[in-house]
Amino acid sequence: MMEILSLMIQKPLSTISMKNMEMSLEELHIFNLYWNSCLPGRGGEGEDLRAETPLSDLWQHDFWGSKLSSNTSHKSYRPLTVLTFRINYYLSGGFYPVSFHMVNILLHCTISVLMIDVFSILFGGLQYTSKGRRLNLAPKSSLLAALFFAVHPVHTECVAGIVGRADLLGALFFLLSFLGYCQAFRESNKEGTQFSIFWVLLSILLSAIAMLCKEQGITVLGFNAVFDALVISKLNILEIVQKVRHKEKSLENIGWLKNGNLLFRMTLLFFGGATILYMRWKIMGTGPPAFTEVDNPASFADSIFIRAINYNYYYSLNAWLLLCPWWLCFDWSMGCIPLIKSVSDWRIIALAALWFCLIGLICQALCSEDSHKRRILTLGLGFLIIPFLPASNLFFRVGFVVAERVIYLPSIGYCVLLTYGFGILSKHTKKKKLIAATVLGILLINMVRCITRCSQWKNEDLLFRSALSVCPLNAKVHYNVGKNLADKGDQTAAIRYYREAVRLNPKYVHAMNNLGNILKERNELQEAEELLSLAVQIQPDFAAAWMNLGIVQNSLRRFGEAEQSYWTAIKYRRKYPDCYYNLGRLYADLNRPLDALNAWRNATFLKPEHTLAWNNMIILLDNTGNLAQAEAVGREALELIPSDHSIMFSLANVLGKSQKYKESEALFLKAIKANPNAASYHGNLAVLYHRWGNFDLAKKYYEVSLKLDPLAPGTKENYNLLKRKLEQLQTNNL
Repeated sequence: MMEILSLMIQKPLSTISMKNMEMSLEELHIFNLYWNSCLPGRGGEGEDLRAETPLSDLWQHDFWGSKLSSNTSHKSYRPLTVLTFRINYYLSGGFYPVSFHMVNILLHCTISVLMIDVFSILFGGLQYTSKGRRLNLAPKSSLLAALFFAVHPVHTECVAGIVGRADLLGALFFLLSFLGYCQAFRESNKEGTQFSIFWVLLSILLSAIAMLCKEQGITVLGFNAVFDALVISKLNILEIVQKVRHKEKSLENIGWLKNGNLLFRMTLLFFGGATILYMRWKIMGTGPPAFTEVDNPASFADSIFIRAINYNYYYSLNAWLLLCPWWLCFDWSMGCIPLIKSVSDWRIIALAALWFCLIGLICQALCSEDSHKRRILTLGLGFLIIPFLPASNLFFRVGFVVAERVIYLPSIGYCVLLTYGFGILSKHTKKKKLIAATVLGILLINMVRCITRCSQWKNEDLLFRSALSVCPLNAKVHYNVGKNLADKGDQTAAIRYYREAVRLNPKYVHAMNNLGNILKERNELQEAEELLSLAVQIQPDFAAAWMNLGIVQNSLRRFGEAEQSYWTAIKYRRKYPDCYYNLGRLYADLNRPLDALNAWRNATFLKPEHTLAWNNMIILLDNTGNLAQAEAVGREALELIPSDHSIMFSLANVLGKSQKYKESEALFLKAIKANPNAASYHGNLAVLYHRWGNFDLAKKYYEVSLKLDPLAPGTKENYNLLKRKLEQLQTNNL
């Protein structure tokens, strides 16, 4: 009986196979030295949102948490946005999406209200009386434009997507910088002859803050310069060009040459912007990020002509999203927009239409004799174009084709032009009710579209599937749908979408990796190995694919190749706890217990909450007879992960074998309370009571275990032994 009981008490909860493992005293001593030498540093790196991470780390990491000095960094430097996420995390007590979404909604509402002031300035100017009271000269136009902005469906990505907070914060400080610059002239009545240098400098500071939220924020300095020259200093560009062409002597009487205030402000804006950009470049460290062809295929085209044609086509698509925001997609890369490779492509019409409209508006802005019309068209075009410049590929390559979030600010210019257009129509037609109905209809349609689009952002499945009809050629869309299905356990459907992603993009290594994983789980090892081998051939530094290839090779019992694959994965990703864990499993299969222990110890050093690695160390030490060391490791693990029931169970087994029955019982009961449906927990507690002599409790827990799992190995035999023992005791008593 005791032999069967001993086997039962040792039964591990682990996927690894341990057969005939033995550790010499020398090996155990080496492991103890290695273990103890690494204890002080355990803990790994914290995430930027957690309280244990120093605030200084936010200024050294990019938006996605990587160090800016790393060659693999995305270089998106937005520490102030990350700081707001951290505050969110602290106030809500964790990663609760509702609080993050509420902040995004409040930011958009704040910006929309602020837009009334901004549009008032763009349309007619906020003027002040001698007593400082503010007069709004265009209340209806500014309110209508603000409404157009507030309900524009293209903004749903920024508001509904949590990471869109970068765009919201950048826009908020962009507008504050612009309003601050306007404030510098509140007491000026003569072409900016008087201004407050404090407000100009504050505007530059706010632009720096905007850039620390989103890189696009720095463009406010360019817009401020345009606003100053055309509105504050009342320059007429067409007039200046004509005088230059005719070499008129009256050129010297132009205000900006005669009055040095404008030049002084332009100098402040220029040096302020140059300083901010220089600091940003220094912080970036290793230069711009390296994007791949799938991120922005047009930028990798050999022909300058092809690049120019496709860039302009992208601009036309952005314009179309503003005009007709019905086809919205969370991602426009990965073949969603095929390249235009010849002038015979019908899509050339789109970019021709764009430039026809733009040139017409520019000519109207420059040539109109109506100063009010010139002002609105120029500022509308300025807001439409200037904030979009960082996304235009003109100055540097960007990592996307089309992104709805980057037209959050340019949409202000669109709202200006749209509102002005309706204003012109209402003045030149008698059907004002029809115009009013059209405006109201646009607002209502946009509101409905916002509601439907926001509903698609409620969960991944709806969001990803909504993109299938918009971008059926986008491999990433199929990949994301497949991943979502795989997470839900629908492997058959996931395989179909992963295969389509690989078909659309034969170099899509992430789709190959995930597809290989599923095939590995379905024991289709040959195809899984082919896919993973191709993935690492295409991208040799793809650490996850190397690790998964090692798992497949291990399953095929090609242990030498598996070990090499694991070490290659670690070479490309030094901090890779899961790979160390799998490497430990390989060494366990190869009967190399010391190497297995060291690999698992590395996994727990890099990821202290790595339960599987902790459990396997405890089980290995237990199975090799090193109970004292197994107990020490188990107690250490329980200190770091006090609520993990599997570690409680493993340590309880060790304590039971060491005849520390009371402690073992307490841990078993805690583990059962945390996971009451685990048959093995009840079965091993029954074994403990059986060995301890508490036969009634042993009988109770054997029966519970068999009820949960009638086929549990060893439990039925032990239960029968107990019944025979109880019958024997009853006979002896008689």
